[in-house]
Amino acid sequence: MTTQGEKTMPKTEYVIEPGKMDITTTTVIDAPRELVFKAYTDPKLFARWWGPRRYRADIEKFESRPGGEWSVAHVGEDGSRHAFRGVNHDVVTPERICQTFEYLGVPGHVALQTAAFEPVGNKTRITVQIVFQSVMDRDGMVASGMESGADESMERLAELLDEMKPGK
Repeated sequence: MTTQGEKTMPKTEYVIEPGKMDITTTTVIDAPRELVFKAYTDPKLFARWWGPRRYRADIEKFESRPGGEWSVAHVGEDGSRHAFRGVNHDVVTPERICQTFEYLGVPGHVALQTAAFEPVGNKTRITVQIVFQSVMDRDGMVASGMESGADESMERLAELLDEMKPGK
């Protein structure tokens, strides 16, 4: 975790091995697992933290259940849109979400993403594995700035969860 002002921001660890088709991230969030899972599965909460701050997240469809579809667009102040979509294959409260992930700016390149939520005392370890269809797809995602966007999302998630904690 890193400190920003008085707040402690989460630090995400990335495993991106050359020549492999996957990325694994691990982040420890200072909030109980049930609260973290809710922020991942409630569309109103998800819209408040997913993506870089410079974009507004427009939820077009968000069905947090097995077989449910999701579609979210990041919208810039200039009107630019970056749309994403997928299908939830498995949603096990509060343990795991397995879903497809596709950036519609480069359609047809679908990844399989599994997020696991593990309690660590009163904190939660989020481990995400994303498996791409090719090394080129994976490397394209990394080159797009995925790490900085994911880091900013985790900071925003930590801020939201801090607001949601009992007694706040």
